[in-house]
Amino acid sequence: MSSIVGNAQQFIVVVLSVIAFGLEVYALVDAIRHGAGAYVAAEKRTKGFWVGILVVATALGFIALPPPIGAGFLNSLGFLSLIGVVAAAVYLTDVRPAVQQMRGRGGGRSGPYGPY
Repeated sequence: MSSIVGNAQQFIVVVLSVIAFGLEVYALVDAIRHGAGAYVAAEKRTKGFWVGILVVATALGFIALPPPIGAGFLNSLGFLSLIGVVAAAVYLTDVRPAVQQMRGRGGGRSGPYGPY
């Protein structure tokens, strides 16, 4: 019975690690796609800053992937990989919408408190 629970826990860790890594890769690719001027216009630091942060986040996410996919340093780098996920989430929820709006991709969408 305990091996079933252990296998389930391992499976959950692998799935969550792969999802986190995918999120980091998506954020990095999106950050690279936008022009440097859009970041400045949106007042969200610079493109180099965000790409650098997301490169480090993606590298930590890859290192944290369990074997046989990655190196499997989840136990020793678990906190750092969590920081990488947070960096990607901040980019995707705060920076990306502002940069897209500066590129004219906002599509005129608006929420209850105005355009977003």
